[in-house]
Amino acid sequence: MTHTTSDSLIRRERSPSGLETLWLPPSPTNPRGGVVVLDRWLVSELDRALASVAADPPSGLVLASASPRVFVAGADLAEIDALDDAGLEDYLAQGAACFRRLLDLPCPTAAVIHGAALGGGLELALFCDGLGFLATAEGAKPYLVGLPEASLGICPGWGGTQTLPARIEPSLAIARTASGTPWKSHELPAGLADFSAASLEELHTAAAEWIAAHPEAPSRRPRALGAGERETIEAAIAAAGLSSCEPLTPPAAVVAAVRAGVAGGFDAGLREERARLIELRTTEPTRARIRAFLNKS
Repeated sequence: MTHTTSDSLIRRERSPSGLETLWLPPSPTNPRGGVVVLDRWLVSELDRALASVAADPPSGLVLASASPRVFVAGADLAEIDALDDAGLEDYLAQGAACFRRLLDLPCPTAAVIHGAALGGGLELALFCDGLGFLATAEGAKPYLVGLPEASLGICPGWGGTQTLPARIEPSLAIARTASGTPWKSHELPAGLADFSAASLEELHTAAAEWIAAHPEAPSRRPRALGAGERETIEAAIAAAGLSSCEPLTPPAAVVAAVRAGVAGGFDAGLREERARLIELRTTEPTRARIRAFLNKS
């Protein structure tokens, strides 16, 4: 029998084997049609839930979405846009501290992705040891997976420049992040998925099996760029055609964050992301893109 707990508004279920599942919900005050968005409310609730999990560690943790439509659609751009620079720095740092709780758990972790995982949603999943994706049936509409921030004139702010190149071919990761081009679910790049399944029930079963088969996963954290990869990453930047980027643009920000992570480690890469995102959002090209996006929303 599965035991259900509710230390926060995030539903938690722990199986008799000790496997815990956290179900990320849409905001109760701003449900957005049932779409899960990483706004300040959800970051706060997730932080509380993960702190509670850490106090009584399970045998494994599965991060799932309570939305039938998406995994996590990303951050709330309107909420971000309303913050001043200090407020945005604080928001991004709080999110990173929350996600880092996944790195501190002594058990393997896995994200089960059944719908769109974009921006902060994919970044959150990339903090997990394993990633699982729902396969797209032939003829079915695919969902999107990726880091689209550059298409809005900004850059990732929760580690995507560090974690995605550590999972897939680095030049592809850097090029896609610099352009903001996501993948469709039936064409995911090699290495991104650790497991997959044809149904959501099978996907959760596969997650439990992957966790049981990878007890060593916590010792590999974080799966991110680091020292010793300088030559590989510089070659990847060159292969992506980004050795020379126009200043104050998303590609320049992505390259700067990647290089900071290689030179100084994961935390240095995160700091560079935050600084570049805050810097970019005040430029006129970015302001125009954000205004256009918010006017359509």
